[in-house]
Amino acid sequence: MHGVHFMKRFYTEYTIVSSDIGFSIALDKKLVLTPCGNILIIQCIELAEIIAKELMIKGEIIYHESMPFFRLASTVFDCVIPNQTTIIQQLLNYAETDLICYRARTPKNLAERQKQLWQPIVDWLMKILEIDIQITCGVIPIVQSNRTIAILHDAIWRYDFIRLTVLQNIVLATGSLFLGLALIEEYITSEDVFIASQLDEIYQTKLYGEDVEAARSRDVLNKDIQIATLFLKLSCSKII
Repeated sequence: MHGVHFMKRFYTEYTIVSSDIGFSIALDKKLVLTPCGNILIIQCIELAEIIAKELMIKGEIIYHESMPFFRLASTVFDCVIPNQTTIIQQLLNYAETDLICYRARTPKNLAERQKQLWQPIVDWLMKILEIDIQITCGVIPIVQSNRTIAILHDAIWRYDFIRLTVLQNIVLATGSLFLGLALIEEYITSEDVFIASQLDEIYQTKLYGEDVEAARSRDVLNKDIQIATLFLKLSCSKII
């Protein structure tokens, strides 16, 4: 879960400021800065409006959890741009621990469901990137080839900072680099990502019943995936 952070509200109105490099937000005529002090630049006016309205939530205290689009936009400038190389390497590490590469042997119906949902994504990635992706049953560690890792690196390196931010968000949420790549490339939807990432948990729920806290966590995850996907869509695929 996200930590609880808040700040006191000190403004009464907002304006969207257009420039040659995008849109910024002014609150009581002062430009919005990210937590690290960068000027927030948005590539799409609709997204800028959404973020401005997040910042205009009524009340003296604003919880960061109520500003998911602002958090994502700030992450682009504060985390991803200055740490691009490190982030890409961290994402590549998931290729060998990727959720959809580790399959169950039993029960048979779970194993079949995993194959049905996960294998088409693996097959698609292998086809478009011309790579081999190793999969296994159980928890035996796998090692992807140096060639596969190199091609994945080059593919991710070509992403603009917005795509890289969304990819990082999805991978950290789901434990799957390959689900993230398939979402970025529009092979699957945010709903597909959620269902694929929660396949084992949903199976356990059907067997043993719903756990309230687990259900709440899944709802948060589903919302986070949807917001990240919409953030990408609204960003108009433009490079910062």
